[in-house]
Amino acid sequence: MFDKLFNWGKKKTEGVTGSGMANNPASPITFGRYSDNNKTVEKTKRWTAADNFFKANLPFESMDAFFDYLKDNATDNVEYSRTGETADFKLFQGSKIITGRLQDGQLSAHVKLARMQQPAVPVMRRLLEMNFSLYYSRFALDNNELCMRFDTSITSANPNKLYYGLKELATKSDKQDDLLVDDFSALEAVGHDHITEISETEKQLKYDAMQEWIKETLEKIASVDGNNFSGGINYLLLTLAYRIDYLIVPEGSLLNDIEKIVAIYFKKDERPIIEKNRDMIEEFKKLQLKPKEDVFKSLFRSRHTFSIVAPPTITAVADTIEESNKNMQWYRANNHEFFANKVMEYGLAYCQYSYSLPRPVSELFEIFMRVNYPAYFEALGQKDGFYNLQTKTFNQAAIHSRVQKIIDQWKVKYPKLVFNTANLSFLSLLSFNETFTMQVKALNLEA
Repeated sequence: MFDKLFNWGKKKTEGVTGSGMANNPASPITFGRYSDNNKTVEKTKRWTAADNFFKANLPFESMDAFFDYLKDNATDNVEYSRTGETADFKLFQGSKIITGRLQDGQLSAHVKLARMQQPAVPVMRRLLEMNFSLYYSRFALDNNELCMRFDTSITSANPNKLYYGLKELATKSDKQDDLLVDDFSALEAVGHDHITEISETEKQLKYDAMQEWIKETLEKIASVDGNNFSGGINYLLLTLAYRIDYLIVPEGSLLNDIEKIVAIYFKKDERPIIEKNRDMIEEFKKLQLKPKEDVFKSLFRSRHTFSIVAPPTITAVADTIEESNKNMQWYRANNHEFFANKVMEYGLAYCQYSYSLPRPVSELFEIFMRVNYPAYFEALGQKDGFYNLQTKTFNQAAIHSRVQKIIDQWKVKYPKLVFNTANLSFLSLLSFNETFTMQVKALNLEA
């Protein structure tokens, strides 16, 4: 039934990818932002090889190793072939394909953004202004097509320069193509043929879930005093944005809407939190009224090569979880269980949104979300639920098994990785969330 509903039987579907992944290995449904902080030991060695080859004045061997390092074997996000001193490559990043060639001592890469049939001064002005924020790449015009380019000589193309140059080209183009087309009527979208469309049924499920979460959150906010609960309200709003980002996996304009909401709080100004909460609430209300057809346009599956965020510092994840759980205690003590659970969700969700997390952390976060939002995962075809909403009981065996599988899988890269499932409490959802997040906090991710 789910094969039919979600087009799982189609040839043009992807395997399990991204920061989060469906528990069913055959399912193409993914969760969360893509993280390139997920390299195996073998892939990491390829980076070292690329660096060593470059230092030994073997640039072509360095290129071979570098593009092999970039390739995620689970998603087939990189195509690369070399004959002698000539090579061609493609990198997939969301709605964009970066095409490149290595020839005559030069590496050139470009990506199409949009088609402009007639010259438009506002468009060109926007691109000119954005050029000043770029370090490696540049916007350009190729006949009637807007594009971005990155060029370098082979002799200066060390792995670091290649990585950050191609990453800037890929991530900026993936973000700007949709924004440019939305902002300027003179532009037409190009180069979207490679994305994987999802079924109307799946789109509807995601749309309904997003609307339900917004409605539930705004109703809960309306039931408390906005001044006395300003901190808790802020937690609810930010956690809602992170949840939509992780579980709905928006692209295009919907992703931009979510990022705008988050930016309201983190903008460095002197406005009180009550004002920021008010503005965030208004943006969520606009999202409620966003035409369903526009939301559907932002729901599709795609391959990625680069994360849009950086890896966390050594203690960033642990510190965020600890702070959230500490702030949760007042809400638990005063019988505000809804607030308490969302504050704990914030700790992990903030990290998933803000950092390129190591894969085991992202996979553990999916367990947390499957426990807290079982109805959503069941609607998407996850049959072995971890938590039963009706009976308020846990599938302890399934949770233990999944955790252990994650730990075993990543022991090679993180030999000190331990998650003590014996310390998990299954007395209530609140106790589970606290003990689970504290185990994630204690992870030793020394590679």
